[in-house]
Amino acid sequence: MSMKKAKGFVRLLRFELPFSAGVCVVMGQILALGGFASASEILYGFFSVFFISASILVLNDYFDVETDRLNAPDRPIPSKLVTASEALLLSISLMLAGLVLSYLISFMALLLSLVLLIVGSLYNRNYKKSGLPGNLMVSFSVGMTFIYGGVSVGLPFNSIVWLFAAIAALIDLGEEIAADAMDMQGDLLISSRSLAIRYGGRFALRISGYIFFSVILLTSVPFIFGWLPAIYLLPIAIMDISIAYSSLRLLGSGNDTRAGRKYIRHIYLGSTSGLLVFILMRLLEM
Repeated sequence: MSMKKAKGFVRLLRFELPFSAGVCVVMGQILALGGFASASEILYGFFSVFFISASILVLNDYFDVETDRLNAPDRPIPSKLVTASEALLLSISLMLAGLVLSYLISFMALLLSLVLLIVGSLYNRNYKKSGLPGNLMVSFSVGMTFIYGGVSVGLPFNSIVWLFAAIAALIDLGEEIAADAMDMQGDLLISSRSLAIRYGGRFALRISGYIFFSVILLTSVPFIFGWLPAIYLLPIAIMDISIAYSSLRLLGSGNDTRAGRKYIRHIYLGSTSGLLVFILMRLLEM
Protein backbone atom coordinates (compact mmCIF):
# COMPACT_ATOMS: atom_id res chain seq x y z
CA MET A 1 0.00 0.00 0.00
CA SER A 2 1.39 3.40 -0.98
CA MET A 3 1.85 6.15 1.58
CA LYS A 4 -0.68 8.34 -0.26
CA LYS A 5 -3.34 5.63 -0.14
CA ALA A 6 -2.66 5.01 3.56
CA LYS A 7 -3.11 8.72 4.23
CA GLY A 8 -6.34 8.59 2.23
CA PHE A 9 -7.70 5.81 4.47
CA VAL A 10 -6.72 7.75 7.60
CA ARG A 11 -8.45 10.88 6.29
CA LEU A 12 -11.59 8.88 5.52
CA LEU A 13 -11.82 8.00 9.21
CA ARG A 14 -11.85 11.68 10.26
CA PHE A 15 -10.17 10.46 13.43
CA GLU A 16 -11.30 13.28 15.72
CA LEU A 17 -14.99 12.48 15.17
CA PRO A 18 -15.01 8.75 16.12
CA PHE A 19 -12.50 9.60 18.88
CA SER A 20 -14.96 12.11 20.28
CA ALA A 21 -17.75 9.52 20.04
CA GLY A 22 -15.61 7.13 22.08
CA VAL A 23 -14.90 9.85 24.63
CA CYS A 24 -18.65 10.42 24.97
CA VAL A 25 -19.12 6.71 25.75
CA VAL A 26 -16.48 6.87 28.49
CA MET A 27 -18.11 10.07 29.77
CA GLY A 28 -21.46 8.27 29.89
CA GLN A 29 -19.85 5.48 31.92
CA ILE A 30 -18.33 7.97 34.38
CA LEU A 31 -21.59 9.87 34.80
CA ALA A 32 -23.55 6.64 35.36
CA LEU A 33 -21.09 5.11 37.85
CA GLY A 34 -19.72 8.24 39.51
CA GLY A 35 -16.25 6.94 38.64
CA PHE A 36 -14.35 4.91 36.07
CA ALA A 37 -15.58 1.58 34.77
CA SER A 38 -13.29 -1.45 34.56
CA ALA A 39 -10.51 -1.40 31.98
CA SER A 40 -12.32 -3.89 29.75
CA GLU A 41 -15.59 -1.93 29.89
CA ILE A 42 -13.75 1.28 28.97
CA LEU A 43 -11.83 -0.30 26.09
CA TYR A 44 -14.78 -2.24 24.67
CA GLY A 45 -17.11 0.73 25.05
CA PHE A 46 -14.70 3.23 23.52
CA PHE A 47 -13.54 1.15 20.57
CA SER A 48 -16.92 -0.38 19.70
CA VAL A 49 -18.40 3.07 19.17
CA PHE A 50 -15.17 4.38 17.64
CA PHE A 51 -15.34 1.71 14.93
CA ILE A 52 -19.08 2.10 14.37
CA SER A 53 -18.79 5.89 14.11
CA ALA A 54 -15.82 5.56 11.74
CA SER A 55 -17.77 3.06 9.63
CA ILE A 56 -20.68 5.48 9.24
CA LEU A 57 -18.33 8.37 8.38
CA VAL A 58 -16.57 6.34 5.69
CA LEU A 59 -19.95 5.28 4.31
CA ASN A 60 -20.91 8.96 4.23
CA ASP A 61 -17.97 9.68 1.94
CA TYR A 62 -18.94 6.69 -0.21
CA PHE A 63 -22.43 8.08 -0.83
CA ASP A 64 -21.28 11.71 -0.95
CA VAL A 65 -18.81 11.59 -3.83
CA GLU A 66 -20.74 13.87 -6.21
CA THR A 67 -21.39 16.56 -3.61
CA ASP A 68 -17.82 16.38 -2.33
CA ARG A 69 -16.49 17.03 -5.82
CA LEU A 70 -17.83 20.57 -5.36
CA ASN A 71 -17.93 21.13 -1.59
CA ALA A 72 -14.77 19.22 -0.67
CA PRO A 73 -12.78 18.13 -3.75
CA ASP A 74 -9.76 17.33 -1.58
CA ARG A 75 -11.60 14.49 0.20
CA PRO A 76 -9.95 11.08 -0.40
CA ILE A 77 -12.46 9.65 -2.90
CA PRO A 78 -12.97 12.65 -5.23
CA SER A 79 -9.23 13.35 -5.12
CA LYS A 80 -8.66 9.67 -6.13
CA LEU A 81 -6.51 8.81 -3.12
CA VAL A 82 -8.97 5.99 -2.39
CA THR A 83 -11.47 4.29 -4.69
CA ALA A 84 -15.16 4.05 -3.81
CA SER A 85 -14.96 0.24 -3.54
CA GLU A 86 -11.99 0.48 -1.16
CA ALA A 87 -13.92 2.94 1.00
CA LEU A 88 -16.93 0.59 1.11
CA LEU A 89 -14.74 -2.35 2.14
CA LEU A 90 -13.16 -0.25 4.89
CA SER A 91 -16.60 0.78 6.15
CA ILE A 92 -17.79 -2.84 6.32
CA SER A 93 -14.62 -3.93 8.15
CA LEU A 94 -15.00 -1.17 10.74
CA MET A 95 -18.70 -2.02 11.18
CA LEU A 96 -17.96 -5.69 11.88
CA ALA A 97 -15.24 -4.80 14.39
CA GLY A 98 -17.63 -2.47 16.22
CA LEU A 99 -20.42 -5.05 16.34
CA VAL A 100 -18.13 -7.78 17.69
CA LEU A 101 -16.92 -5.50 20.50
CA SER A 102 -20.46 -4.39 21.37
CA TYR A 103 -21.55 -8.04 21.51
CA LEU A 104 -18.75 -8.68 24.02
CA ILE A 105 -20.24 -5.94 26.23
CA SER A 106 -23.88 -7.09 26.29
CA PHE A 107 -26.83 -7.95 24.10
CA MET A 108 -28.36 -4.52 24.82
CA ALA A 109 -25.14 -2.84 23.69
CA LEU A 110 -25.25 -4.87 20.49
CA LEU A 111 -28.87 -3.80 19.86
CA LEU A 112 -27.96 -0.14 20.43
CA SER A 113 -25.00 -0.51 18.05
CA LEU A 114 -27.35 -1.88 15.41
CA VAL A 115 -29.70 1.08 15.94
CA LEU A 116 -26.80 3.50 15.46
CA LEU A 117 -25.71 1.70 12.30
CA ILE A 118 -29.24 1.64 10.87
CA VAL A 119 -29.83 5.33 11.60
CA GLY A 120 -26.42 6.25 10.17
CA SER A 121 -26.95 4.16 7.04
CA LEU A 122 -30.45 5.52 6.44
CA TYR A 123 -29.13 9.04 6.82
CA ASN A 124 -26.29 8.46 4.37
CA ARG A 125 -28.50 6.69 1.84
CA ASN A 126 -31.88 8.43 2.08
CA TYR A 127 -32.07 11.40 4.46
CA LYS A 128 -28.95 13.47 3.81
CA LYS A 129 -30.95 15.84 1.58
CA SER A 130 -34.00 15.98 3.86
CA GLY A 131 -32.85 18.99 5.88
CA LEU A 132 -33.98 19.10 9.50
CA PRO A 133 -35.04 15.40 9.70
CA GLY A 134 -31.55 14.40 8.61
CA ASN A 135 -29.98 16.83 11.09
CA LEU A 136 -32.07 15.29 13.87
CA MET A 137 -30.96 11.77 12.89
CA VAL A 138 -27.31 12.73 13.20
CA SER A 139 -27.80 14.55 16.51
CA PHE A 140 -29.79 11.57 17.86
CA SER A 141 -26.84 9.31 17.07
CA VAL A 142 -24.43 11.64 18.85
CA GLY A 143 -26.62 11.79 21.96
CA MET A 144 -26.94 8.02 22.01
CA THR A 145 -23.20 7.64 22.55
CA PHE A 146 -23.74 8.80 26.15
CA ILE A 147 -26.64 6.37 26.55
CA TYR A 148 -24.39 3.65 25.15
CA GLY A 149 -21.92 4.48 27.91
CA GLY A 150 -24.62 3.92 30.53
CA VAL A 151 -25.72 0.71 28.79
CA SER A 152 -22.14 -0.59 28.70
CA VAL A 153 -21.97 -0.49 32.53
CA GLY A 154 -25.52 -1.78 33.07
CA LEU A 155 -27.07 1.61 33.96
CA PRO A 156 -29.08 2.71 30.90
CA PHE A 157 -31.57 4.99 32.70
CA ASN A 158 -29.33 7.27 34.76
CA SER A 159 -30.74 10.85 34.77
CA ILE A 160 -27.46 12.74 34.41
CA VAL A 161 -26.42 10.47 31.54
CA TRP A 162 -29.61 11.36 29.68
CA LEU A 163 -29.09 15.07 30.39
CA PHE A 164 -25.59 15.00 28.89
CA ALA A 165 -26.94 12.96 26.00
CA ALA A 166 -29.40 15.80 25.32
CA ILE A 167 -26.60 18.40 25.58
CA ALA A 168 -24.39 16.46 23.14
CA ALA A 169 -27.31 16.00 20.74
CA LEU A 170 -28.13 19.72 20.78
CA ILE A 171 -24.49 20.73 20.22
CA ASP A 172 -24.38 18.47 17.20
CA LEU A 173 -27.76 19.71 15.93
CA GLY A 174 -26.50 23.29 16.05
CA GLU A 175 -23.34 22.27 14.21
CA GLU A 176 -25.30 20.39 11.55
CA ILE A 177 -27.60 23.33 10.83
CA ALA A 178 -24.67 25.76 10.75
CA ALA A 179 -22.69 23.44 8.46
CA ASP A 180 -25.63 23.38 6.04
CA ALA A 181 -25.37 27.16 5.85
CA MET A 182 -21.72 26.74 4.80
CA ASP A 183 -22.55 24.12 2.14
CA MET A 184 -25.38 25.85 0.29
CA GLN A 185 -23.66 25.90 -3.10
CA GLY A 186 -23.19 22.15 -3.27
CA ASP A 187 -26.51 21.41 -1.56
CA LEU A 188 -28.38 23.34 -4.23
CA LEU A 189 -27.05 20.89 -6.82
CA ILE A 190 -28.49 17.90 -4.99
CA SER A 191 -31.84 19.58 -4.21
CA SER A 192 -31.26 19.58 -0.47
CA ARG A 193 -34.13 20.75 1.73
CA SER A 194 -31.89 22.15 4.47
CA LEU A 195 -33.03 25.10 6.55
CA ALA A 196 -30.34 27.18 4.88
CA ILE A 197 -31.67 26.36 1.39
CA ARG A 198 -35.31 26.86 2.35
CA TYR A 199 -35.00 29.99 4.48
CA GLY A 200 -31.52 31.39 3.87
CA GLY A 201 -28.09 31.00 5.42
CA ARG A 202 -28.56 33.79 7.96
CA PHE A 203 -31.76 32.20 9.25
CA ALA A 204 -30.01 28.83 9.66
CA LEU A 205 -27.13 30.42 11.57
CA ARG A 206 -29.56 32.19 13.90
CA ILE A 207 -31.32 28.91 14.63
CA SER A 208 -27.99 27.24 15.38
CA GLY A 209 -27.12 30.16 17.67
CA TYR A 210 -30.36 29.69 19.64
CA ILE A 211 -29.59 25.98 19.99
CA PHE A 212 -26.07 26.67 21.27
CA PHE A 213 -27.49 29.18 23.78
CA SER A 214 -29.91 26.52 25.06
CA VAL A 215 -26.95 24.18 25.55
CA ILE A 216 -25.22 26.72 27.79
CA LEU A 217 -28.40 26.99 29.88
CA LEU A 218 -28.72 23.20 30.15
CA THR A 219 -25.17 22.80 31.47
CA SER A 220 -26.26 24.54 34.69
CA VAL A 221 -28.83 21.82 35.50
CA PRO A 222 -26.38 19.29 37.10
CA PHE A 223 -25.20 21.97 39.54
CA ILE A 224 -28.69 23.29 40.33
CA PHE A 225 -29.84 19.78 41.27
CA GLY A 226 -26.57 18.86 42.98
CA TRP A 227 -25.73 16.04 40.59
CA LEU A 228 -22.15 17.30 40.24
CA PRO A 229 -19.87 19.09 42.76
CA ALA A 230 -18.90 22.69 42.04
CA ILE A 231 -15.34 21.73 41.05
CA TYR A 232 -16.72 20.39 37.77
CA LEU A 233 -17.72 23.90 36.78
CA LEU A 234 -14.21 24.09 35.27
CA PRO A 235 -14.69 21.64 32.38
CA ILE A 236 -18.25 22.88 31.87
CA ALA A 237 -16.94 26.46 31.70
CA ILE A 238 -14.35 25.43 29.08
CA MET A 239 -17.14 23.98 26.98
CA ASP A 240 -19.55 26.90 27.48
CA ILE A 241 -16.96 29.61 26.75
CA SER A 242 -15.88 27.81 23.59
CA ILE A 243 -19.48 27.46 22.44
CA ALA A 244 -20.41 31.07 23.27
CA TYR A 245 -17.32 32.64 21.65
CA SER A 246 -17.37 30.46 18.52
CA SER A 247 -21.14 30.90 18.11
CA LEU A 248 -20.82 34.67 18.12
CA ARG A 249 -17.97 34.52 15.60
CA LEU A 250 -19.96 32.07 13.50
CA LEU A 251 -22.94 34.41 13.40
CA GLY A 252 -20.63 37.21 12.30
CA SER A 253 -18.90 35.16 9.61
CA GLY A 254 -21.51 36.12 7.00
CA ASN A 255 -20.68 34.64 3.58
CA ASP A 256 -17.17 33.60 4.59
CA THR A 257 -17.72 29.83 4.51
CA ARG A 258 -14.09 29.04 5.29
CA ALA A 259 -14.23 31.07 8.51
CA GLY A 260 -17.65 29.61 9.31
CA ARG A 261 -16.37 26.05 9.04
CA LYS A 262 -13.43 26.99 11.29
CA TYR A 263 -15.75 28.24 14.04
CA ILE A 264 -17.98 25.18 13.76
CA ARG A 265 -14.88 23.06 14.28
CA HIS A 266 -13.89 25.21 17.27
CA ILE A 267 -17.28 24.51 18.89
CA TYR A 268 -16.73 20.80 18.37
CA LEU A 269 -13.15 20.83 19.65
CA GLY A 270 -14.02 23.04 22.63
CA SER A 271 -16.84 20.70 23.65
CA THR A 272 -14.58 17.67 23.34
CA SER A 273 -11.84 19.42 25.34
CA GLY A 274 -14.31 20.10 28.15
CA LEU A 275 -15.23 16.41 28.27
CA LEU A 276 -11.56 15.37 28.30
CA VAL A 277 -10.83 17.73 31.22
CA PHE A 278 -13.84 16.27 33.05
CA ILE A 279 -12.47 12.74 32.56
CA LEU A 280 -8.96 13.81 33.62
CA MET A 281 -10.33 15.35 36.82
CA ARG A 282 -12.16 12.10 37.59
CA LEU A 283 -8.91 10.21 36.96
CA LEU A 284 -6.99 12.44 39.38
CA GLU A 285 -9.58 11.72 42.08
CA MET A 286 -8.80 8.00 41.98
